[in-house]
Amino acid sequence: MTETTGWKNNAQDHRFIASFSGGKDSVLALYKASQVGQAIGLIVMLEEEGQRSRSHGMPPELIQAQADSIGLPVYTAAASWAEYEHVFIGLLENAKNQGAEVLVTGDLDMPEHGCWHDQVTKKAGLKLGMPLWEMNHRQAVDEFINLGFITMIVTVNLSLGMTEEDLGRTLTYEYVQELEARGIDPCGEGGEFHTTVIDGPLFKQPIHVRKCSIVRDGDYAFLPLELA
Repeated sequence: MTETTGWKNNAQDHRFIASFSGGKDSVLALYKASQVGQAIGLIVMLEEEGQRSRSHGMPPELIQAQADSIGLPVYTAAASWAEYEHVFIGLLENAKNQGAEVLVTGDLDMPEHGCWHDQVTKKAGLKLGMPLWEMNHRQAVDEFINLGFITMIVTVNLSLGMTEEDLGRTLTYEYVQELEARGIDPCGEGGEFHTTVIDGPLFKQPIHVRKCSIVRDGDYAFLPLELA
């Protein structure tokens, strides 16, 4: 088995740490890896001020509520982009000291060569697991919905076909078909949108959230959520 084909299956029979954004892809990857391996925690990187997650701009208390419902501890740190890799590797090394053997991520389209996660896991002495790697985008979304996960659109790129009216909508088969009819990738892999997962088979209880006022920043619009 080549190294890259192992990416899809490396979590099997191993203890792993999962890179976690709180969105659909990272949750689906965590779910699939947990069917064959043992999760020991979630890695969440924060912006410099520590008030929002680096990936999806989520408040730490919402991520903590997700982690509590899933039943896993959070390995977290704040970092600037300049410090990001160094701090991330530090979290991986900490997880390795706690027994992690693999880093699981929710990436679908990582290249075989020059994969950043592959580079940092090697530096930390871990293997890389990507259960969704090279998966058909529509298949991934359909599996996510079919499993019973509930996720809400919280970020949209207004220059890529999304609108403010998409904010707060939940992914359903019908909505995915609508997105595809509008020429939008059903996974948002082109940066069209981000989501926050609030319920599903990984969660002991749903995450109750309150929608705040929409925030606009250039081509982007955000729907901040807070715990209800």
